Amino acid sequence: MGAQIRVYRQKISSTTSMRKIFKAMELIATSRIGKARARVAASLPYANAITRAVSAVASQSEIDHPLTTEPEQIRRAAVLVITSDRGLAGSYSASVLKQAEGLNELLHAEGKEVKTYLVGRKSQAYFDFRNREYARVWTGGTDAPEFGTAREIGAALLADFAADFEDGGVDEIHVVYTRFKSMVTQEPTVIRLLPLEVVEEEAASESDLLPLYEFEPETEQVLDALLPRYIESRLFAAMLQAAASELAARQRAMKSAGDNATELIKKYTRLRNTARQAEITQELSEIVAGADALAS
Repeated sequence: MGAQIRVYRQKISSTTSMRKIFKAMELIATSRIGKARARVAASLPYANAITRAVSAVASQSEIDHPLTTEPEQIRRAAVLVITSDRGLAGSYSASVLKQAEGLNELLHAEGKEVKTYLVGRKSQAYFDFRNREYARVWTGGTDAPEFGTAREIGAALLADFAADFEDGGVDEIHVVYTRFKSMVTQEPTVIRLLPLEVVEEEAASESDLLPLYEFEPETEQVLDALLPRYIESRLFAAMLQAAASELAARQRAMKSAGDNATELIKKYTRLRNTARQAEITQELSEIVAGADALAS
């Protein structure tokens, strides 16, 4: 009986320590989520402005540019998967990987090869465990992304998009990430970056109609200058939304884990008290039985 009480005490002590860790991680995520949401909001004006500029060039000019023209045959597609570097965020990374698996199956069903690019150690571990190939991986700072990383990813994707199929080039680029909607809702999302599909983060009002432009120099040169910056801004916006989603998911997961730890502590405390009461009752019974034996 004494050994059982010691086991319950050890479980209470270890669960209490884990609850402290969960609470600390919840507080850290809570303190950082505000900054992450502010960065998402701050990135929208620039993203919308450059989106409108690219929209004006692409929609008002009849040109044959490789970044805006749908190829006759798409033989290979690039898929960029954005997950987290760390765990303890619930099903955040698993949901993104599940969305990426569905996209890969769809692309394979259409007869396209898939060239995968990864962001985050969770996606890297997922592909390494299954011995799957990937072109490149970027790790570190997924919960606080930097624009330099987005620029590096954009340069790598654009280089492969411009390369020939025989040299490992791709005909289209997809991005799988988690869109931040609210502290409760984060949605795994797939977008196609290239060939160009102009999608603004916020819907424009009727008064925000695109003006007519005359381009100097030629339209192709304007697109060559604008589109890399447009891709960088879209990638950075996706990484910022993924970071906010990761922190929100971690805060929610750690709060749930802390609540579960509290319930476990209550359960083990009741079991320990029950075992202690049973031990006391057994000792009293033995004392009474011994006294009766001496008296008789």
